[in-house]
Amino acid sequence: MAKICLCLTGNTLERDMQLLKKYRRYIDLVELRVDYLTPDERFFIRKFPEMAGLPSILTIRRDTDGGRFSEGEWSRIGLLSRGLAFAEVDRRHNFAYIDLEEDLNIPGIEEAARTFGTRIIRSRHNMHGMDVDIAGAIRRMRRIGDEIVKIAVTPHSLEETHAVMRAAKETADIEKILICMGDFGLCSRILADTFGSYITYTSAKGEYDAPKASPGQLDPIELTDFYRFRSINDQTRIFGITGYPLKATFSPAFFNTIFSLEKTNAVYLPFPAISAKSFISLAQDIGLSGASVTIPHKEAVVSFLAEKSRKVDLTGACNTIVRQEDGGWKGFNTDALGFSGSLLHFTGRKNLSGKKITIIGAGGVARAIAAEVSYLKGKALILNRTPIRARDLAEPFGFQWAGLDPSGIALIDKYDDIIIQTTSVGMEPDNNGDPLELYKFSGKETVMDVIYKPAETALLRRASRSGCRTLNGYDMFIRQAQFQYEFFMGKKFPADITIEL
Repeated sequence: MAKICLCLTGNTLERDMQLLKKYRRYIDLVELRVDYLTPDERFFIRKFPEMAGLPSILTIRRDTDGGRFSEGEWSRIGLLSRGLAFAEVDRRHNFAYIDLEEDLNIPGIEEAARTFGTRIIRSRHNMHGMDVDIAGAIRRMRRIGDEIVKIAVTPHSLEETHAVMRAAKETADIEKILICMGDFGLCSRILADTFGSYITYTSAKGEYDAPKASPGQLDPIELTDFYRFRSINDQTRIFGITGYPLKATFSPAFFNTIFSLEKTNAVYLPFPAISAKSFISLAQDIGLSGASVTIPHKEAVVSFLAEKSRKVDLTGACNTIVRQEDGGWKGFNTDALGFSGSLLHFTGRKNLSGKKITIIGAGGVARAIAAEVSYLKGKALILNRTPIRARDLAEPFGFQWAGLDPSGIALIDKYDDIIIQTTSVGMEPDNNGDPLELYKFSGKETVMDVIYKPAETALLRRASRSGCRTLNGYDMFIRQAQFQYEFFMGKKFPADITIEL
């Protein structure tokens, strides 16, 4: 299993030891980032391994490689030499590893390291993009058989993260560390074994004086407790959520909490993907068991399904996919069930007969909601910034439609019993967005926004101040997630479990 390394980025050894004490029971080794230490503190790095009492990596990262050391190479080489000096017979008092970039050629340091059992990590870092031939680089970089090759890249898409995983499989015979930095690479840190990585790196969370050493690093507690890193093995079922940019989702918290409470050998990860195709390709390769699908892929993912539920057929949108025994994907839509259960419970109704409803948006969620409104015998007006999309959604149900402009807004007066907002406008981090800023609430409307983060969008806040009854998307999320669980796991959601996120 991959080892968990805590990157120490305090500006003093004392501060680093405080961080190590906080996280010691979650990690296997530490990386002393000397480039973060003050110049005075750097004189004492040799005593760190004994202080730490854990296998330690000596790293002095140049600013050009994403570090903070800018004083010049000879100065850096002198510090690396200081870290290896006066090696002791008891190797626990020496650095267990030293990180040397592939273009650093100092035979004296390398010889000293090998003489006293310090393993060399031969590294390269691309803070801005990807290397063209990662598998080839892995084979070229290792100079002697006991070296560990480390390649850290910055993928700008899930396709590029997938390319790193394929390179890992091509070089399965070589001990290595592979890191995909940033949001697109989060899965590589959690599924380090799948990516063939000897180490996964972590950083302290929320420490103003000890920043993350690399973009996308998780906190050790988050990695081990939330994502259950230590429990992931060949039998672990992997689930996830895809969409873009995936900045506001409670799904990982919901499912990982359930899996932990049930002691189920499963994990749920975020997979931000610009295209549905890139996600499906990676999902096939990883052996994903199932996934939630969110904005903007709910419609695009339908073309990759081998089998569709009736609601997916009806709406043309899918928010849940489950791998079948033959390897194909079956698609479901739990948005519709989550929506109707939440709204009917909130309004105390059994159906929407006699209700005139405005639906804002024409994406995957809007499609599910429109179908459910029709099924529940309601009448609706579809408003969208692109009128033709509103028309395409409305016409199969016999609904009215218009653009999200002054003339369309004027029609709401005839469909103002319930207003349902289904777009991403108002979602974090753009909390001030209001898709109905031209509409003046009378106070008699019931207003639902499917967004649940933030809990009160600008739209709901304005509606509430006007006297409207308001409902955010949290209850809808919980309800649809429970249905997703049933499709994922093939059993009823446990009635004795209640989750507050």
